[in-house]
Amino acid sequence: MDFSWSEEQIKYRDSVVRFAQETLNDDLVDRDKQGSFSRELWQKCAQFGIQGLAAPAQYGGQREEIDILSGMLAMEGFGYGCRDNGLALALNAQMWTVQVPIAQFGTEAQKEKYLNAFTSGQQIGAHALTEPDAGSDILSMKMTAEKCDGGYVLNGEKRLITLAPIADVVLVFANVNPKLGRWGVSAFLVEKGEESFKASPVRDKMGMRTVPFGELKFENCFVPEENRLGKEGAGFSILNHSLEYDRCCILASQLGAMERQLEQTIKYVQERQQFGQPIGQFQSVSNRIADMKLRLETSRLLLYKVAWLKKNNKPATLEAALLKLHLSESFIASSLDAIRNYGGSGYMTDFEVERNLRDAVGGVLYAGTSDIQRNIIAKWLGL
Repeated sequence: MDFSWSEEQIKYRDSVVRFAQETLNDDLVDRDKQGSFSRELWQKCAQFGIQGLAAPAQYGGQREEIDILSGMLAMEGFGYGCRDNGLALALNAQMWTVQVPIAQFGTEAQKEKYLNAFTSGQQIGAHALTEPDAGSDILSMKMTAEKCDGGYVLNGEKRLITLAPIADVVLVFANVNPKLGRWGVSAFLVEKGEESFKASPVRDKMGMRTVPFGELKFENCFVPEENRLGKEGAGFSILNHSLEYDRCCILASQLGAMERQLEQTIKYVQERQQFGQPIGQFQSVSNRIADMKLRLETSRLLLYKVAWLKKNNKPATLEAALLKLHLSESFIASSLDAIRNYGGSGYMTDFEVERNLRDAVGGVLYAGTSDIQRNIIAKWLGL
């Protein structure tokens, strides 16, 4: 595996860092307190080309084909430059779990209609899988899609859906034939409208407050057959395929945030004086810095390996689970170490240190909990 980057890739990553630093961090403390999503910043990201990382050039993308390695590196830079972890999550959620499935499994008409709207920032897409009684146990899905003349009728509820309250288009997974288990699940592109779905208000949450979460309710929602994504019964395969991209690039932004967190913490412990010397001279403080660096670099290697495997069309189920488990847990541990090194100041909101810890907790839950990742790893090891 060659993890060296081309000059073009490095230049683009650096441009993403500058764009994020100069454009996306204003009023973040207030937006976080209010749980406010900025459509203006979303549009600025589209104008810069962020959403275009996850679409082919003919549908508004940046490259002829989606380049997972370049996209991952760019989103790592985005996470480093943008202190708004919620915005990073929102972008990644649409790009890798909505845009990529359409690009890889959609019809020509679907690609033309939806990808251009997403990459331009005109529309926002959500990925709807989790239900009240089907979280980690996906096959307990109760959402149904009954075949009818010209399409399907959807009934059911989805919860904990990123971008649900503001989504224009939702990629929904529903059971067409429950007797077939995973082979009965299909995917549908449902557009917002009076008779399509009802979205809940934005739900308050511990972290990631600047990205809206909510529920979706479908009552006799008609979806034309041309809005089915992929073949009937292919939904579970589409889901598994997109989750590997999702885990890779969502976590790339977290890796960038961890690198920024480490640099800021080092700077603080070099400047903060106690007992007549910088606190970084105390072994308990410096050891925490060393642990933060170790977590960062091991996470980086796992991330780059998964991206390399996906780039080369190799299976990455085990590696993606290892990455998801390690990086998400590492972000929490390093966020705690940062707060300990900052002391009381790290506990105060205005220092913008504690927010990373609140945001990091979500990482061990979404896109598959840490417990589920351990189960996947154990299964691949023959247990």
